[in-house]
Amino acid sequence: MSEKLDLIAVEDIKVTKGMTVDQMLRAMGRAGGFTAQKLADATDIAEAMIREENCLRILSFPACIMATGTRGVIVDLVKNKMVDVIITTCGTLDHDLSRTFAEYYKGDFMMDDAMLRDEYEISRLGNVLVPDSCYGEVLEDNLLPMFDEIFAEIQSMTTHEIIDQVGARLDNEDSLLYQCHKNGVRVVVPGITDGSFGCQLWMYYQMHRKLRIDLFADEQMLSELTNDAEQMGAIIIGGGISKHHVIWWSQFRGGLDYCIYLTTAQEFDGSLSGAQIREAVSWGKVKSDAKKMTVEGDATISLPIIYAGLVERLL
Repeated sequence: MSEKLDLIAVEDIKVTKGMTVDQMLRAMGRAGGFTAQKLADATDIAEAMIREENCLRILSFPACIMATGTRGVIVDLVKNKMVDVIITTCGTLDHDLSRTFAEYYKGDFMMDDAMLRDEYEISRLGNVLVPDSCYGEVLEDNLLPMFDEIFAEIQSMTTHEIIDQVGARLDNEDSLLYQCHKNGVRVVVPGITDGSFGCQLWMYYQMHRKLRIDLFADEQMLSELTNDAEQMGAIIIGGGISKHHVIWWSQFRGGLDYCIYLTTAQEFDGSLSGAQIREAVSWGKVKSDAKKMTVEGDATISLPIIYAGLVERLL
């Protein structure tokens, strides 16, 4: 017997002067419009996830968006208690710290990269320009003295403990690490050596051979959090190790109850970034009856719009 088809009429979007972002999202939710509908549905799911008091809420993303102004959205998600745990890549630490102490600059995808390197000692990240003086040099100057303090008495720590200790030594409201420390949000970086922050740890290790990074204790913490969670939800941007780490631990509790993917990748090549939520359902990493949505598109567009809707609804 086939299910009864619930027909809902498509409504035209009527843009009016002074229309809020949330009003636009709600109009998009009634309009169909392909990805517009998905963006509206994802906002509804994020709202439900945040309103659920007994839900462990995880945010995962790759480092690249921390080099952009979308960093401010992620910082505000933490400040406004919408996130409990962040799982990300090492470059997130690099970009947050670098931008805490220095500036990045606007560029263009089509700039002459040889010229940027040879004449200006600038690295290009998409359309963002990262001068060497604002990146490696800044990190070395500021991190090594912090490490002397952090590892003075304890030589073995988890990634989330080290990151929290670094955040405790910052005094900048715009810094993600500072806000995570201030608001008790744990930041886990499974691939801690894959970036400048990790390289600074390795350099520190050259003169402090008792230093140990306890990755197993990171995993123990995640295991306990996920096992104890009555409900669990995630906003997952892009792919890679940060995405996989979220859905990996989710499977041991029967899968995510809420799940939003924001991605530009396609699934035809078998990449994790392009893998749809329905594939994660087959692994038991997302529940079949979970509130779930994949939004195709640039997260520097979709995440700020979703967050703007949440601000109007929840704050």
